[in-house]
Amino acid sequence: MAKLTVVPTPIGNLEDMTFRAIRVLKEADLILAEDTRTTSILLKHYSIENRMQSHHKFNEHQTVELIAERIKEGKNIALVSDAGTPAISDPGFMLVRECIRQNIEVECLPGATAFVPALVSSGLPDEKFCFEGFLPQKKGRQTRLKELSEECRTMIFYESPFRICKTLTQFAEYFGAERQVSVSREISKIHEETVRGTLEKIIAHFTMNEPKGEFVIVLGGKNKKEKRNNNDTE
Repeated sequence: MAKLTVVPTPIGNLEDMTFRAIRVLKEADLILAEDTRTTSILLKHYSIENRMQSHHKFNEHQTVELIAERIKEGKNIALVSDAGTPAISDPGFMLVRECIRQNIEVECLPGATAFVPALVSSGLPDEKFCFEGFLPQKKGRQTRLKELSEECRTMIFYESPFRICKTLTQFAEYFGAERQVSVSREISKIHEETVRGTLEKIIAHFTMNEPKGEFVIVLGGKNKKEKRNNNDTE
């Protein structure tokens, strides 16, 4: 029976591709790609010549039913994003939901995603955490930050190089400049870097050093001492 297979792709180093992911892409009748130009580099590296079709946030609303219909007709379709696991802060959720609604089999392969290595290498508690992805850029941003100021679990965020300093500064305002944070960029690439310390220290680092690459922020949760201090002032 044909199905939709969600295929994680490397977030940097092309060697992070799994043998199984390569086989699935080679066997697929069609590969849905967030950006066919980006995916073509990966496919060429592994000598995969299957047909591609664009599937991104600007067209997924209109195409999910048609894609689901093609799977029901017997086509095995693989879904990839530019990097990492589709549907995690990337297109894919709508198609997965539509396939499930139509009783089409959906399989997600294990593989690369940015937040796991960032969390593990942060040195912050990782037995419990919450993944926030990209914060709202405008509407609802301050409300969400206020809500998260009471979060005790480690928090994970994605951010661009253009907004990283602004975001870290807002974190210092809502969570306190002494809150521990780990910021990773260019994970698995040549210029991979992780800096750890207080928000105040990390803000100073990226003020002095121009931010480049995609960022994962791992922020410590509210600790017991902070909670006691807040209770004392109430």
